[in-house]
Amino acid sequence: MVAIVVAGLCGGLIGYAVMDLQCDAGCTTYAGLTGIGAAALAAGGVAIVAVLTLRAMSEWEATEAQRAAHEPEDT
Repeated sequence: MVAIVVAGLCGGLIGYAVMDLQCDAGCTTYAGLTGIGAAALAAGGVAIVAVLTLRAMSEWEATEAQRAAHEPEDT
């Protein structure tokens, strides 16, 4: 959850800074809107990666548990 929030903050700051550099004067509203859009995109992207990572870890653990259940025990 922290990674998603940090990515959103970083994306927002980068989006705002890029739009602020592109405009000459009086574009704070557009820069702010661009920052909000960039924050949403960055947070969404990191959230997707986090979900896919958690699913892969879950599948890995299930496969390892199944493999351990089917292996003969050494005695």
